[in-house]
Amino acid sequence: MPILEVNFKLNVSTAEYEAICNAIAQPIAEVPGLIWKVWLLNQEEKEAGGVYLFMDDASLEEYLAGPIVAQIQGHPALSDLSVKTFEVMGEVTNTTRGPIPMMVAA
Repeated sequence: MPILEVNFKLNVSTAEYEAICNAIAQPIAEVPGLIWKVWLLNQEEKEAGGVYLFMDDASLEEYLAGPIVAQIQGHPALSDLSVKTFEVMGEVTNTTRGPIPMMVAA
């Protein structure tokens, strides 16, 4: 199961960013193959982002090539976008109670 990490700088207030998040949360929740997303915010540094867990690489790649990521990339409220993908280390993640389905360890 792949993990996606997205980070960026905010060019707007926290309140404006939260309004953007509220508008896009449901469409993200409906992304095929997405298991969960954790939303990140560092108000002091004006940074935000998210960590996503996908069912498989194909779902992750489809999301990266889709309209939501295109909207994020071109949004004037955001800058310095960083997108990284990782594989979950299942056995040790399960040991430390990471929020990953147990089937990853198999």
